[in-house]
Amino acid sequence: METPATFAEFERIEIRAGTVVEARPFPEARKPAIQLVIDFGEGIGLRRSSAQLTVHYAPEALVGRQVMAVVNFAPRRIAGFSSEVLVLGVPDEAGAVVLLRPDQAVPNGARMF
Repeated sequence: METPATFAEFERIEIRAGTVVEARPFPEARKPAIQLVIDFGEGIGLRRSSAQLTVHYAPEALVGRQVMAVVNFAPRRIAGFSSEVLVLGVPDEAGAVVLLRPDQAVPNGARMF
């Protein structure tokens, strides 16, 4: 485990729920990825993300799914695409990403605490 974070540091990271409204393959990315457009509701709106989800998820299966993402990191350029949020996941036994998501529907933009 790394050096412990303070609670104040944790509070600075905004992890919010959003619903995927668009998903398409991203063949230009160096590693297999999917481009997502996620609705985080009023106040945050639509944000884009590139996520390496191709092992367990097809783009069409992601539309309508709620996900958790960090919404206050600076955008990153990935193969000419601006990834504005970091969608959260954990690795399975083989290292492929499995999405973190609410187990019940929550309002878009709901903040994790």
